[in-house]
Amino acid sequence: MTEIVISIFLLIGGGLSLLGSIGIIRFPDVYGRLHAATKSATLGVISIMIGVFLYFLILEGIFVGKVLLTILFVFLTAPLAGFMISRSAYRVGAELSDKSIQDDLEKEMKKSGKKATTK
Repeated sequence: MTEIVISIFLLIGGGLSLLGSIGIIRFPDVYGRLHAATKSATLGVISIMIGVFLYFLILEGIFVGKVLLTILFVFLTAPLAGFMISRSAYRVGAELSDKSIQDDLEKEMKKSGKKATTK
């Protein structure tokens, strides 16, 4: 039963990482691609790391704190990195897709008196 639970975590992680990869290819602009790369890939890596942690804890009897720290590190840094990259892309003038209907950052940029460098 334990191996089945671990396998489910690994399969979910692999599936989410695959979906993130497909999203990177399919989404039309840098913002959508960053969304796919950060959200699903982060959850995929965390799911795989939970499976690895459970494998070592239950089957091998070893508590691996480094795996837990890896989960925490990925959970904290990947969304923040995606946010910073997308904000930088907006500031240098990376255009939104034609299908985008809302630009919340434009309002904030106008309020602060800043604008994108190239558009």
